[in-house]
Amino acid sequence: MISKNLIKYIHSLEVKKVRGAEKAFVAEGPKVVGELMAVMEPQRLVATREWYDGHRRQPRAQDVLVTEEELRRVSFLQHPQQVLAVFPIPANAPEDLHPEEELYIALDNVQDPGNLGTIIRIADWFGISHIICSVGTADAYNPKVVQATMGSLARVRPCYVDLPAFLSSLSRGVPVYGTFLDGDSLYAKRLTGHGILVMGNEGNGVSAAVEALVGERIKIPSFPPGKPTAESLNVAVATAICVAEFRK
Repeated sequence: MISKNLIKYIHSLEVKKVRGAEKAFVAEGPKVVGELMAVMEPQRLVATREWYDGHRRQPRAQDVLVTEEELRRVSFLQHPQQVLAVFPIPANAPEDLHPEEELYIALDNVQDPGNLGTIIRIADWFGISHIICSVGTADAYNPKVVQATMGSLARVRPCYVDLPAFLSSLSRGVPVYGTFLDGDSLYAKRLTGHGILVMGNEGNGVSAAVEALVGERIKIPSFPPGKPTAESLNVAVATAICVAEFRK
């Protein structure tokens, strides 16, 4: 049986301030929890007998075996999926980043949790180990973001920084790319395998403070040229197109 105190604690982790204080986040479902358990030990597990039997695992002292009804009481999902876990938020500092050797995505105030989760999955697919997030970007450990990553958060580390200050601190040899409507065609640009690719806010694009630090302005051209088309692409879709071209 799950206690009221544990239910209260898990529900409190829906709040960003509490996650920051506790340095913990919630993940749900066999896929997401399984991917995360491959790289870190959960602090707490709340799971049904079906999940424990399927994984040949017995509850630890800090874990709880629950019925499906009890899992519904604690879950953030409309349709809970056998298991919920509390994981520690990994430490991640700008000092761990090496943009002179690797390609990173930087997000300038991307605020939609679904977009952020999808971008983390895109980074995972294309072998990008870190995403650099401005302080105005959605919290990567928000339950909605965690679920949208489908487990990719196990391999991609978000790092929150003062983005203009971070970009200003880079050595001169690190290219900083940004997406703009007046940029050079992505398909005609010579791209590098390292540096920073900046993606802007869903409605406002790249902020003026960050734009001033972008050295390489690129765009995804619409086809055919001159034909009326959509005003813009979804930021996650645009990220996928750009990163695929960088990797090519």
